[in-house]
Amino acid sequence: MTTIIETFLSGLFVFTKPELLLFVMGGLLFGMYAGAMPGISATMAISLMVSFTYNWSIYPAIAVALGCYVGAVYGGSRSAILLNVPGTPSAIATAFDGYPLAKQGKAAKALGITAIQSVIGGIIGSVFLLVAAPLITRFALMFASRDYFLLALMGIMLLVSMSGGSFAKGMFSGFLGMFIGVIGMDASTAVQRFTFNNIYLMNGISTVAIIIGMFGLSESLVQMRDFRKVTVRKQELKSIMPSLKDAFGYLRVTIESSLIGVFIGALPGTGGNIAALISYDRAKKTTKNPEVPFGEGAIEGLVASESSNNAAVGGAVIPMLTLGIPGDSATALLLACLTAHGVVTGPTLIGSQDGIFGIIVMLVFIANILLLPASLTGIRIFAKIVEVPKQILLPLIIVLATVGSFAAKKNLMDVYFMAGFGVLGYFLSIHGFKTGPMVLGMILSQLLELNLRRGLVGAHGSVWTLLGQIVSSPLSLILTAVVVLVVLSQFGVLKKLKKFKSGTPQ
Repeated sequence: MTTIIETFLSGLFVFTKPELLLFVMGGLLFGMYAGAMPGISATMAISLMVSFTYNWSIYPAIAVALGCYVGAVYGGSRSAILLNVPGTPSAIATAFDGYPLAKQGKAAKALGITAIQSVIGGIIGSVFLLVAAPLITRFALMFASRDYFLLALMGIMLLVSMSGGSFAKGMFSGFLGMFIGVIGMDASTAVQRFTFNNIYLMNGISTVAIIIGMFGLSESLVQMRDFRKVTVRKQELKSIMPSLKDAFGYLRVTIESSLIGVFIGALPGTGGNIAALISYDRAKKTTKNPEVPFGEGAIEGLVASESSNNAAVGGAVIPMLTLGIPGDSATALLLACLTAHGVVTGPTLIGSQDGIFGIIVMLVFIANILLLPASLTGIRIFAKIVEVPKQILLPLIIVLATVGSFAAKKNLMDVYFMAGFGVLGYFLSIHGFKTGPMVLGMILSQLLELNLRRGLVGAHGSVWTLLGQIVSSPLSLILTAVVVLVVLSQFGVLKKLKKFKSGTPQ
């Protein structure tokens, strides 16, 4: 308790330098609008911002970098809702219900809800960063490689929840994504896998190119195919502020999803995309009688995704500060920024180094508070994008997709990959397959393979030894039980058991 109070008091130093608030806001706006652009991920936005701060003094540099991080994570939701092109991987789940709302003329409502939920999730993540950083760090250290493997396996089993109820189609899309995820040169053995001696495949296929192709280009092609059936809906722009019901009427989903985001974000190597996926599935399974089915504009889906991926920001900062272990590429850049300015992260950071830990915590909290006014800027203008005639909007989306896929790595081959996966996504879509499971399967495959290998190395290459370690570890056993329950639920076994116990006839 004393440490928490000391951390809070040291964080109040921020208010003695009001200019830091301007740096946070500047970083927020830059990150938000950069994250809204297809191809400009949170990592790229932070790298652009951090490159300008090496000659700055320490506090403005940290303030603008953290603001950029918070803004970029939120910004990905805008293009996900308006164009069905997630600006960041963590916004993939946002597109599931956000884009249908935009097509119904409710883009402003969707943008307003994501703004409020992002702020609430971010604040919850900041509070946990202040109160429970040491506890969550100890919890994260309990995870061995086999536990990360089980976590990734659980995520893959959850993919079917986004496949419209078809287990076969969901697993096909997910495993196709996993296959694409292993293309390239093996990081451990340097063996080329499915590259066919093509140098452009040795580093694997760009995740950005696949996301843009599978979501943006494929959706444009589908709408071109059904051009005469596509109607431009007049957007409801009377009020950009969501009602109290939309803002606070889903507190159970908000709190559950935020907690999931904090804990998943605190696990190195995971991040907001996995947190959003798990939260979305949790909301889908626990929401009784939603007003609109999930995938067709359910508010609960937006709430779960956005509160979770923004809460994951606070979670991801925890291991970066307390262990010196970045949770993802974005926090790796933040760690580089801190190191460049002489901040030594690790267990001794709390309560030392002139209260820098408390200052960082306060800056994260302030960034999430300032996100509310920042996120409400431009909603009316952005919402009007959906009203642009399709013969103008669809070519613009294709141009943005092309530029965004090239901008990520300045590699022309990524444009070709984007086009190829756009065509693949088109054929998958018209035959009833969802593109989300494929993209997330590719992302999760890397976490799955890496930690399976590490687990086998720790088990001296023996599968039986690895199974023995899982059985002997309470945490591993719990995760295994969760994976089994997830699999059973996907096959409807749990529902059948409930009916059997209640005596309901089959």
